[in-house]
Amino acid sequence: MNLQQLSYFVTIVEQSSYTAASKKLHISQPSLSNAIKKLEKEVGLILIDRSKKDLKLTKEGEVLYQEAKRFLIHFDHVSAETARLKNEGPLELSIGIIESSNFWVPKILKEFKEEYTKVLIRLIEVPNLKDVETALNEFEIHLAITNQYTNHDHIVSTPLYQEKLAALLPLSHPLKNKDFLTIKDLKNEKFIIPQEGFRTREDILNAFRKSEIKPQIHFETGRFETACDLTEEGLGITIAPENYIKHRNRTNFHIKQIRDSNLSSRTVYLSFHKNRYLPPVVEKFIYLVKDYFIK
Repeated sequence: MNLQQLSYFVTIVEQSSYTAASKKLHISQPSLSNAIKKLEKEVGLILIDRSKKDLKLTKEGEVLYQEAKRFLIHFDHVSAETARLKNEGPLELSIGIIESSNFWVPKILKEFKEEYTKVLIRLIEVPNLKDVETALNEFEIHLAITNQYTNHDHIVSTPLYQEKLAALLPLSHPLKNKDFLTIKDLKNEKFIIPQEGFRTREDILNAFRKSEIKPQIHFETGRFETACDLTEEGLGITIAPENYIKHRNRTNFHIKQIRDSNLSSRTVYLSFHKNRYLPPVVEKFIYLVKDYFIK
């Protein structure tokens, strides 16, 4: 089994026919067919169900296709990275982040840029688990800061810290004098909540569901910053990560801890693909992050 055979196989699957694949690969259809038969013989598996009129993979073929596609993406990335390193050096770092990490990520980046002044850093928001897994598996990012554990054989998730959620109340809110709040305290409140796909939204709705309370949702937003703005205007209350809120240094709302067994803190992780080549700049950033939280 070699790189060319895997490339042929993946192209056939993605083009859904030998004819289209042979045109794309600029080889004859008989040569392509022979190459796939040779591949099947070498691996000892039937990859394509030839009893069907349309091209259909066997279960073994499905597994090999997914792994081969991932391998080819990785190979292309390493090839491009090697060529770029030869000509330019390591000049890029792509990081998937969550908005609540803004209270510490800039500190790490400042220290990082003191050593790597010419590196282009891309910060890409990845609010949900699917986005994280896709971005890491497709090598769109080098690593991710996420509040969701990635249960994937190819992804390493290192815990960094615990993240608590807190309630934000408008200045004149009647609950402002309470030392802390519970979910039941928020029963009839006008809620400003993250939009679908965000972990915080899931945590909030699960907490209300466990408390057998239906939240009164009035606004949905994709940014904690927007939720804070709406709260300041007295349009409702919101729930957001406590560290993020305190870092913003805004005083036009009250921050209240939520002490409720149905809404627990969650872990923030540093995640990366263990089978991907990580340039020195990526390894340096990972080191700085781990060192920051050890201190």
